[in-house]
Formats: sequence, structure tokens, C-alpha cells
Amino acid sequence: MLDFGISELALIAVVALVVIGPEKLPRVARTVGTLLGKAQRYVADVKAEVNRSMDLEELKKMKESVEGAAREVQSGVGSFEKDWMEATAGLEGTESAEPPPRVDPHTAYSLGHSVYPPFTRPKKSFRLRQQAVPKWYKARTGQRSFVQSGAARVARHRPKTYPVSSSAMTPSR
Repeated sequence: MLDFGISELALIAVVALVVIGPEKLPRVARTVGTLLGKAQRYVADVKAEVNRSMDLEELKKMKESVEGAAREVQSGVGSFEKDWMEATAGLEGTESAEPPPRVDPHTAYSLGHSVYPPFTRPKKSFRLRQQAVPKWYKARTGQRSFVQSGAARVARHRPKTYPVSSSAMTPSR
């Protein structure tokens, strides 16, 4: 970036004042300011786009590494199941050495079988309103039953003043 000191900026301002003139200088300064602002926004947008593309590439690499790790874990679990079945094949109480068949949920649904437990309606939350709250309860507990502006609330709670009679103003003897 350009490095300008105070003395260089003062020299540029004096030259601009002499060359452009005092009448046109504010308009030219405004135009230069807007152009510099647009240039800065454009540079910031380009930087943001480059950063987004770099982040996207990093995310793709991370996704590939996670997928590879998942495949390794899946193959490890498959080999563990096979080893487990071989190890427990000779024990009493086991019916067969074959693992139970896996059921695809979409296939089971199309055949009319249910893989998932049946739906049970959840109990209502105690936070849900069961019925309307009566006005007498709201008045007793201090809940607002209608909205008032701040000025109306102040006027409502202001102590009442009584008109002063002229006889009250004169001191009694």
C-alpha cells in the first residue's frame, strides 16, 4: 500500500487547492472518496471470494478424509462381526453362526413390514397453554391484560391533585 506522511498529504492538499480551485475542491474530494470506497469494497469482495474458495477446498479434503475413515471403521466392524460369529459358533445357546439378516427400511416399508416402532403420541408439555387464563387471576397476580403506552401508565398511577381554592391560599389568623 502507499505510505503517506502528514507532510506529503498537506503538500497534495495545497497543490489540489491551487490546481482545482476552492469552488470545485469539495465536489472533487467527494468523488475521489466514493471511488476509493468502491475500490476498497471491490478488493474486499475479491479477498472474501478467494477465502471462500480456499475454505471450500479444505472442506472437500476434510470430507474425503472423513469418508475414508468411515469406510475403514465399517470394514473393521464387518470383520469384527465375522470374527465374533466364528468365535461364538461353538458355544451353547447359539442357534446358528450366521448373522441376522439386515433389513433395508425402504424395502421393508414397500413390503408392508414395519422396521420402526409404532408411533405413540407424546404427552403434552406442561409449558403449553391448556386453556385461557381468567381475567380475575391476571388482575390478582398483576399480569397485564391489555397494553398501555408508557405515558398512559404514568398518568394512570400519578397521584391525583385536587384544585386549590383561593381561601386555602390566604393564611388564617
